[in-house]
Amino acid sequence: MPNATTRPKRTRRHRRAQREDAVRNELVSRSLESAQQCLFSQDYGTAFVHYLLALNLAPALKDFANESFRFTLFRWADELDSLGRIQDLFNCYEQAMELFPVDEVIVNSMGEHLFRMGFRDEAAGHFYKALKLRPDFPEAKENFYRVANWLVERWHFLMLNDHGRNHKYQLAIKKAVEEGCSSVLDIGTGTGILGMCAKMAGAAEVYACELSKTMYELACEVLSANGMADSIKIVHLKSLDMKIPKDIPNRVSLVVTETVDAGLFGEGIIETLIHAWKHLLLPPPSTHQPLSSPSQTGRVIPAGATVFGVAVQCREIRRHHRLCASSVGGLDLSAVGQIYSPVSCLADTEDSTEPYTTERLSRLRGGYIQLTHPFTALDIDFNNLQELEGLCSREVMQLRLCVTQEGVLDALAVWFQLHLDQDNHLSTGPQEDTCWEQAIYPIQSPFNTVKCGDEILVEVSCKDSYLRLCCAAIIRDGHTFHMDNVTPKILTASPEAELCSALAGLQTSQEKPCAFMLESAEIALLNNTAYHNSFQRAMSKLLVSLKSTRRSDTELDPIYVLDVSEGFSVLSLIAAQLGSDSSEDKQISPGLVQAYSSVEKEHHQTMLRLLAKGNGVLESTLEFWLSHVEDDSAVLQRPATEKLWSAIILDCIETCGLIRQKMLEKATLARCLLEDGGQIFPERIVIHGMLVESDTLLRESAVQGTEPTLGFNIAPFINQFTVPVHVFLDLSTLECTHLSEAVELFALDLMNSTSNYTDREVKVRVNTSGKVTAIAFWYQIHLDSEQSVSTFSEDSHWKQAAVVLQQPLTVSRGEWVKLSIQLHKSSISITAVKEEGLGADDVIREAEPMTSDS
Repeated sequence: MPNATTRPKRTRRHRRAQREDAVRNELVSRSLESAQQCLFSQDYGTAFVHYLLALNLAPALKDFANESFRFTLFRWADELDSLGRIQDLFNCYEQAMELFPVDEVIVNSMGEHLFRMGFRDEAAGHFYKALKLRPDFPEAKENFYRVANWLVERWHFLMLNDHGRNHKYQLAIKKAVEEGCSSVLDIGTGTGILGMCAKMAGAAEVYACELSKTMYELACEVLSANGMADSIKIVHLKSLDMKIPKDIPNRVSLVVTETVDAGLFGEGIIETLIHAWKHLLLPPPSTHQPLSSPSQTGRVIPAGATVFGVAVQCREIRRHHRLCASSVGGLDLSAVGQIYSPVSCLADTEDSTEPYTTERLSRLRGGYIQLTHPFTALDIDFNNLQELEGLCSREVMQLRLCVTQEGVLDALAVWFQLHLDQDNHLSTGPQEDTCWEQAIYPIQSPFNTVKCGDEILVEVSCKDSYLRLCCAAIIRDGHTFHMDNVTPKILTASPEAELCSALAGLQTSQEKPCAFMLESAEIALLNNTAYHNSFQRAMSKLLVSLKSTRRSDTELDPIYVLDVSEGFSVLSLIAAQLGSDSSEDKQISPGLVQAYSSVEKEHHQTMLRLLAKGNGVLESTLEFWLSHVEDDSAVLQRPATEKLWSAIILDCIETCGLIRQKMLEKATLARCLLEDGGQIFPERIVIHGMLVESDTLLRESAVQGTEPTLGFNIAPFINQFTVPVHVFLDLSTLECTHLSEAVELFALDLMNSTSNYTDREVKVRVNTSGKVTAIAFWYQIHLDSEQSVSTFSEDSHWKQAAVVLQQPLTVSRGEWVKLSIQLHKSSISITAVKEEGLGADDVIREAEPMTSDS
């Protein structure tokens, strides 16, 4: 009887299962209880282990415990991060994502940790996954846009939209293949467009390599979409690491590449081509056998390049690389001597990362003036291995440039012409309609005024694979003035001995003060006299107000001022000086202010000490706040037990033109740390904007269809990395049409959170017909009720930004456009729609969040 024999067994299993369930439930209950107790005692690591055990045993409780689990994970991860236990941190996240594989918050948080540690490709993958899980997740969207700028640099869009550039490369490649170059290697393939040109031209074998994981994966998608995944082999390698036959079976007859930057050699094309000629390319045609078959010899596209330059006067370049102001906010700046940016070719600036920066000369505010005729600096043959190998050992070449225009020598501007072959050339010159910027070699010497008839002695060399152009001297009336001799030693670090020497230099006119190095954005800030002078007036008003409200019959406590600006800032010193001055009206008592600066770098602190001494500020009235706090991440805290700040200075706007991340959170904390009558600087920020039409912004934001990319289907793939907010814009020179007047878009009150709002609608009247492609914006920074500065002024060190619409909105003069603005933390999103007469094509255009590239 089968039933009789099986029933007892089922009963035993059932009873055993009941006992096991009871034990499991008891263990789960105890684990959850222990987790809660550990959270209460802030033992996050043990709490995390208890949650893992409980939720693995009882998956049905995951929804119930989700919020507590997230909180525990994030706190424990922060603790592991602070202890440097990176592998343990990643292990915790992997365990968490096994439990919650579709939790967008955990996935996004993992991406944030990866990004902070420099794993940008991996971080992008997590942000992208979080967005797929929840497309309206603002934190993931903001993070993805931030990392997209790192992974797919904005010049990719400009280059792919440059039909002229793409077509000339196509012609040169087609000609080489038709002449017999049957095997091709595309080095630094990017999206794969040059390799696809070679295949379309009929090359039998096409290979490509790409170092960036993101671009490699993107290129694989592009090749598949264009039906070439099987005919073009792409490897995820740097060409210097490629080997035959492991990566490609044989040497190739043609290498195509565009691994060049604005300074030509900055992306390593010399090293790349030397390696290619030695290990990947067939030998070049022999002079003894000039008629060798192209399939048996090697060549490179581009075949060579010519570098040109010109000496220029440009105020915009000057104010980013040299201190122009003699005083700001009442401070005499002469005590620190010369201040330079790290962009220099001088022999004593070995710490500079590059000898040049880049600018689009045609879009510099105020323009530029050529002081000499353009000159040829260098010719290079990329098909000559001996010439490539000898480039860095070449003797320094000296050029004499005759000055044709009197002015201030601010920089050498450099561009080049790529010779793809004998018939096809690409120029990156400032007058060309090109996707390229120009290389800028700033002049760091204070001796920089030139007259007609002067000669500028320029030295041209190639060191560390960088093309270096240095203004060595100015020759006038037979006398040579060496520019490096008039430049004092640049100080980038501040040991005590050097500081004492610098301070002693203030007391003797025989000694030269040291020169200091600041980032170009910090120099531009220091040159913004309007901002510093406005701050001085606002701070002075606050000090007078605070003194008048304090009791005069008792000893006054100091007025505590904290400056938590990013980078170098003299605002704390301006406050300290106001407290040290014995003004005529005696409204402010000497020594009344105790100022704290949050500058961290030693040479920044040295500069402030020198400026304090040079301006008669008591040493005791200026201190460095980070030496008083145990945790650098918790800068905003009381000045002392039972004391509050009288003024807190926040750095609210990024130089790039965006609101700084977590600015509102910092303002909320700062308000809690202020005494009655205290103030946050600035107290209010108003965002202004206007409707604009700009094809330039469209080309810089996304690939515009298949026409510029020669018919290849590339746009849908690279446009996944489109960032709708464009930064570092100068609206005074941007090629655009203003379709409306400027309007107030949004206001942020840092002193009174109750007056803030999370969304607002603004109606904008169209005064010029056209297509709204973007909403340009900038800020009015109100230090107090009377003093304010605009980030769209001539002296502003801040740039402007623009939100680019995914699809242009056609408008006519007199129509109204409704902008809906929303604020999420420090990010703003905007939608634009016609207010009246909506038609079928007039849909809402979403302007994605404005985020900070930090």
